Amino acid sequence: MENNNLEKTILYKNHICLNAKMVNFCGFYMPLQYTSSLEEHMAVRKKSGIFDVSHMGKFILCGKNTIKLMQYLTTNDLLKIKIGQAQYNCLINNNGGIIDDLVIYKISEEKLLLIVNAINIEKNKNWINYYINKYHYDDINLIDLSKKYSLLAIQGPLSLSYVQNLTNISLDKIPFYHFKIGKFSGFEKIFISCTGYTGSKGLEIYVPNEKTEKIWNDILEIGKNKIIPCGIASRNSLRLEMGYRLYGQDICEDTTPIEAGLSWITKFEKEFIGKKILQEQKKKIRKHKKFISFIIDEKGKIPRKGYPLMDDNDNVIGNVTSGSFSPVLKKGIGLGYLWNNYKVNSVFLSIRNKVIPVKLVKLPFIKLNN
Repeated sequence: MENNNLEKTILYKNHICLNAKMVNFCGFYMPLQYTSSLEEHMAVRKKSGIFDVSHMGKFILCGKNTIKLMQYLTTNDLLKIKIGQAQYNCLINNNGGIIDDLVIYKISEEKLLLIVNAINIEKNKNWINYYINKYHYDDINLIDLSKKYSLLAIQGPLSLSYVQNLTNISLDKIPFYHFKIGKFSGFEKIFISCTGYTGSKGLEIYVPNEKTEKIWNDILEIGKNKIIPCGIASRNSLRLEMGYRLYGQDICEDTTPIEAGLSWITKFEKEFIGKKILQEQKKKIRKHKKFISFIIDEKGKIPRKGYPLMDDNDNVIGNVTSGSFSPVLKKGIGLGYLWNNYKVNSVFLSIRNKVIPVKLVKLPFIKLNN
């Protein structure tokens, strides 16, 4: 039975026709899987898969003070990217907590495209508008295109070659975290980027809703027996193999970029909200939790969100925020935090009252040859 309170993407009926198992994800009906999450995962790692991720928020922010404002509200440095580039960034609150992680595209020096998490659309919009009004940036206009545009992600090492005939853009010449605007599937002025959430080579297509179904069908037709539709289950295991954080699990407003292992997108040479707190965490003046990533070598043991992390004296010292089976490594992998920046030589995981050692590793969990 359908839940009338859930939103649907333009491709909802297409997913039903493809026998997708639909679930509630961030207030949307989204395909969990079409065949199996394992098959879809490995298709993206070996060939290609297509995801409907139209639930994501899409804002245009334009005006002469746009970059000045976003420099203050985010931790990364927008002055370091050129027109045609994108940047992974995060909005933070006054305490340094992550309001949202997002990708920002620089369309011009006065125009940005912000891709935000679906669960945070209204929160982000209110936060940015608050500061537009606070500083009287009357020139800045925030346009919410979330319900007017769809977003398709084609991911996998063979993705670009499979769909090249649908566009006049040389896809293999778009560098990572860059974008082009051109013809795709017969439509003009289609926004195409290379900023995927799986770690595999691929592209994302931002499409006006009325053009989405044709482009989806054209991609599946040209990629018949090559590109398979994929759901959020495989998207989750794919992002986890790369160690990408998921908002609401691995990061939230109670977590700072320093705690989350995102110091690389925290640029202290500029001014931004919460800077002093993050500087103190970076210098270890202020106590904070520590982000970790780990592998379980014991066969069949899979970490899950909420499982406790323990020291060698059976003291609970942290928790798992994301965990899954890695189809590539054929082992359990996980992300989590040690509270109060615990210094320990060994970390253990409690699974159904059994204590299992875990191996702390650097991210990503796997190396890809895209």
